[in-house]
Amino acid sequence: MITLHGFGPMFGLPEASPFVTKTEVQLKLLGLPYRKERGRPDQSPKGQLPFIDEDGQRIADSHFIREHLEKKHGKDLDAGLDARQRAEAWAVERMLESQLAVATGCARWLIPENFAKGPAHFVDGAPEALRPKLREELLARVRDNYRAMGIGRHSDDEIVELGARSLSALSVLLGDRPYLFGARPAGVDATAFAVLAGLLTPFFDSPLRRRAEGFANLVAYTARLMRAFYPDHPWETPPPARPGA
Repeated sequence: MITLHGFGPMFGLPEASPFVTKTEVQLKLLGLPYRKERGRPDQSPKGQLPFIDEDGQRIADSHFIREHLEKKHGKDLDAGLDARQRAEAWAVERMLESQLAVATGCARWLIPENFAKGPAHFVDGAPEALRPKLREELLARVRDNYRAMGIGRHSDDEIVELGARSLSALSVLLGDRPYLFGARPAGVDATAFAVLAGLLTPFFDSPLRRRAEGFANLVAYTARLMRAFYPDHPWETPPPARPGA
């Protein structure tokens, strides 16, 4: 049995982390039985979630988890895609994970109101007297990471514009199709759904979320995949907004 280690439901989402969500949806797409447990980064071989445990072997990072599962179980999430489509899927996944997910993370961590109601609670298990200092240290580490990545050197408006550029590109690529490459989901649909859900959750308000709500096909896509993969999870679809620029 495969055990998926994640953060668990949080922030109006079935799973707090888009990378854990990506792996969970890919497990569902592969049709592999699994159980899910709350995990801690310090339990992971790479100090991050998700990781899986299968037959005593622990594999971390959503990309390498996918590679392991496809190889071990003789499955291919991109079956039916030609070489060009596989290349496009990889490019889209890099855009989503390395750019849009990071811009979404900035909205979650660097907007004070969002941090206070969300990530600040990651230290709630610590003694109350220590929590303020732990929250300061946690936020400082995240700020330093974003600055090292480059995005933290931009203004708030510039970060929003970068995220909106990726949203616009994804909207054009999806068009009116049910999935990014047609009638059947591919591996990258798990990534797109996970990142979009993390941005569109009504738990966090941000200028980037409001920009995302202007892309009607992305909003509908996210709601459709939420119903398909998490049918018991309540999901609030935002009202129609002005088309995204």
